[in-house]
Amino acid sequence: MSHPRRRQILTAAGGAVLGAALPSASGAAAAASSRAAAAYGGYAMAYFAESPQGLGNSYALHLAVSTDGLQWSALNQNAPVATPTAGTKGLRDPFIQRKQDGTFVILATDLNGQNWGETNQYIHLWNSTDLRSFTNYRRIKLHSYAATHAWAPEAFWDAGRGQYAIIYSAHNGTRDVIMVNYTTDFLTVGEPQTYFDPGFGIIDADVVTGVGGMNYLYYKRGNELYGARSASLAPGAFDSGTYTGPIAHGGTEAPILVKSLTSETWYLWGDTYTPNGVFYAWRTNDLAGGNWTPVDQRSYTQPLNSKHAGITAITTTELNALKARWGVPTWSRLKSYNYPGRFVRHSDYVARIDSVPFDPYPDMQWKIVTGLAGSGVSFESVNYPGQYLRHSDFAVGLAQNTGTAQFAADATFVPEAGLADSAAVSYRSYNYPTRCLRHSDYLLRIDPVSTGSSTTDKEDATFLLTS
Repeated sequence: MSHPRRRQILTAAGGAVLGAALPSASGAAAAASSRAAAAYGGYAMAYFAESPQGLGNSYALHLAVSTDGLQWSALNQNAPVATPTAGTKGLRDPFIQRKQDGTFVILATDLNGQNWGETNQYIHLWNSTDLRSFTNYRRIKLHSYAATHAWAPEAFWDAGRGQYAIIYSAHNGTRDVIMVNYTTDFLTVGEPQTYFDPGFGIIDADVVTGVGGMNYLYYKRGNELYGARSASLAPGAFDSGTYTGPIAHGGTEAPILVKSLTSETWYLWGDTYTPNGVFYAWRTNDLAGGNWTPVDQRSYTQPLNSKHAGITAITTTELNALKARWGVPTWSRLKSYNYPGRFVRHSDYVARIDSVPFDPYPDMQWKIVTGLAGSGVSFESVNYPGQYLRHSDFAVGLAQNTGTAQFAADATFVPEAGLADSAAVSYRSYNYPTRCLRHSDYLLRIDPVSTGSSTTDKEDATFLLTS
């Protein structure tokens, strides 16, 4: 999406510091600092879904889980786990807040689609004890400004006030600012106040609290992300401006700050709209320094078609319970090792690697089954069941299983440690074992590739398996 005043990706720590002492998304760190880091074994992500031609659009609550906050596994086969039933009956920008009692509240923009001019002062909310069920669905009104919105709501615990702050983007008649309403129960809220107004239009605030005695607020200005900091959480405390340079990869919005559970590393996520729907990530070991280094895209994979995510730290028990409740994908995707923005897909029955996102998105979903030849694996298309990747004259395409021994051999590949990276995977042809599945000019084929081949050949024949 290219709308400059819309926040697309909810804070992955969404204001949610996911660090050792920070149990809740959205920085409820101070009051929760007594909880040991060891209590957390992963992360939950909330998001909605969009794809370029709308085939994957789903303006409802989706969930994914991760053990490291980088590689994500969509739950419920990437289908919604909850859908609004009032207002516009659609949502954007969901955010997970772990409350002081350990339960959760989910907040989201009340907007079904992409009508950026729609006036709406309400947000959606649900309660949840464990993210496996969602209760007490409701909407609450945050302000009474006539011609504006209440976009990208987040929350954090303000220990000094003994209240939660709900922050969101709204237009004050002059420019976009960040507003705040305070609440103790997410049922009734206080009067709206201006929370962050640096003197120029901004949206998409993400607050983390109590990091080395400082609080941090990241936001979108123009097409870029910036960070501000303050020792106080009071309204207006961040207004003095930025402490970072611009951070972007093309048009970028919706900053997400996430702290590693195992190190001092912080990750900053941004959602791009050029092209729309690609998450990029940066890292630093010094949040106070404000200098961010791009993360190799090989290291992270967002859920399929995900937009504007909110992330919170969860325990290993909670993570396993979420998998048990919602299930993990029965399909996989193959990501190119040396072109990590591209995934293996079929198009007009030709196998290739293309940049995501694209439609039809099921073209890149594969059921990896026991090899048709009796060993190894075969790749069955999700949207064309019974059709498999197979080689013919060394070119690879999608074809209907004929049930013959020849087809079975051509459609079977033997996985091995990645030729370019042992943590990844390469696939050797079952019936031409000196040849490996690889891309060339973005098209898939089988070619002779071995440990003695060129770096390019080995990288072309290496893939990252993800969901």
